Amino acid sequence: MRRGMLLILVTGLFSLAGGQQGSLTLSDYARFKAGLGDPVVTKATRNALADHRMKDLAIDRETRIAQNEFFSHKIDVKGITNQKSSGRCWLFAGLNILRPRMIEEFDLSEFEFSQNYLFFYDKMEKANLFLNQVIEWRERDPNDRELTWLLQHPIGDGGQWNMVVDLVEKYGLVPMYAMPETYASSHTGDLNDVLSKRLRKAAAGIITGSKTGMSVGGANQIRETALQDIYRVLVLTLGEPPQSFTWQYEDEEGDISKPVSYTPVDFAQKVVQTDLDEYVYLLTNPLQNYYQTYEISLDRDMFEKPDMFVLNVPMEDLKQVTLQSVLNDEPVWFGCDVGQEHLGDDGAMVLGIYDFESLLGVDVSLTREEQLLFRESIPTHAMVFVGVDVTNGKPRQWLVENSWGTDRGRDGYWTMTDAWFDQYLYGSIVHEKYITRAMKSALTRTPVTLPPWDPMYLMIKGE
Repeated sequence: MRRGMLLILVTGLFSLAGGQQGSLTLSDYARFKAGLGDPVVTKATRNALADHRMKDLAIDRETRIAQNEFFSHKIDVKGITNQKSSGRCWLFAGLNILRPRMIEEFDLSEFEFSQNYLFFYDKMEKANLFLNQVIEWRERDPNDRELTWLLQHPIGDGGQWNMVVDLVEKYGLVPMYAMPETYASSHTGDLNDVLSKRLRKAAAGIITGSKTGMSVGGANQIRETALQDIYRVLVLTLGEPPQSFTWQYEDEEGDISKPVSYTPVDFAQKVVQTDLDEYVYLLTNPLQNYYQTYEISLDRDMFEKPDMFVLNVPMEDLKQVTLQSVLNDEPVWFGCDVGQEHLGDDGAMVLGIYDFESLLGVDVSLTREEQLLFRESIPTHAMVFVGVDVTNGKPRQWLVENSWGTDRGRDGYWTMTDAWFDQYLYGSIVHEKYITRAMKSALTRTPVTLPPWDPMYLMIKGE
């Protein structure tokens, strides 16, 4: 045993001393150590980092002090939503662009749609899409790339704008009180684990059965049984969606409305009165052709609906139509990489807020093109623009409504500098009335269809 350990040690030292070209050697480490620089500075930094979070020490104080909360234009919004421990930001952001209309129309002090209601049906639709796709690909080898990708992503919280549109169109809307949050809707980890296991069990039955001559009818029976189980789990954890409810409210003057009964679809059509199909998803990806449309295979949650459709445009064009919408008091849904260069306590998204080079002596900067091409950054979160500060005709910073409750940010609102916008924002949803003639023309082009593992998928959907 000792001889074996000695042999390993000698072999390791031999490798470090000489070694194959490209391997690390003792002389390499000696050179690295010599390159550490001033030993006093190095020691001070090591001592600080031993007991403190790296990001806390890297905050650029001058940059932080320079930030302010002045906005030349704010949309009148009230209240902050909270997705808690769930990945439903896309759904919260989608419903948050509708909330101001309800508050203004009915003179309310606050209002919130039930995210749980649409989340229930989102889970059902995603399960159905998964099972139908397994049936279509049931004769493929389980190691087939498309089938493997599908089995790795049976169901999850993540979503996209097209899913908001399709869910509202099919299932309508209800106020929060008609189907309130539950523990499982706000803490989705266990729920997703159970649903994923049940769906993979169904997939195993369908794929294995196909190899022994099971008919399409038999595969569909497995699908039907699985959906019944999924429905049961969702009712037990999220509650049963209302088929109808009574809408009654008190306005800011204290007047109480007469109670009126609605189905969710009637409420969306007659009370909310919005056509989400009139919105366009503008993406800005410098790695792809501008003024070209794209779609991603399986980027949807409904079997019968088309995949997500986006138009790729230059950053300045996307920013201009986003600005026009906000200045016209229309909130804008957007997707960004929220984990990059932000201070959660201050609610600040500021390019350069962390100076790692001064702290560590290491340059970690990347261009926008590099961070996309080499997988440093993708959209990870959806939020809503509700204000902007315009100086000399150009936006200086943006006011953001988040869905992380009031404990983070400034009572739930965040400030995004325009430089951060340029570096980490990837897409906006704007009403078609704001898009340019060139954009309208480009929307008629045949979209380029890409597989779900293409980098463009991450650009559109995030993780």
